[in-house]
Amino acid sequence: MSARELADYVTDQLSGLEGIRRTPMMGGYIFYINNRIFGGIYEPGVMVKITEASRRAMPDAEPMPPYEGAKPMLPVTNLDDREAFSRMVAEMYDELPEPKPRKRKAK
Repeated sequence: MSARELADYVTDQLSGLEGIRRTPMMGGYIFYINNRIFGGIYEPGVMVKITEASRRAMPDAEPMPPYEGAKPMLPVTNLDDREAFSRMVAEMYDELPEPKPRKRKAK
């Protein structure tokens, strides 16, 4: 499955949630819920940030970096369970950091 097809599948699995969007990034995708990054598609597959909600929803997932030098994330083990995956992402929202304000370019 290509990264695009996997991104389409993830988007479909989360179609019941509001505020889900994705952005292509270096051959993968970054996923947002209401402008907060919760995970993405990387070489190992779909991964999400480590939060209490993601650990609770996937207790057997082993943290690993999505690429060399990155902070560890959790590989998604409940992707095929639409209800469980959607609930996890929704519950992660309050634990995710606010987006950083964009710096304006000096004129």
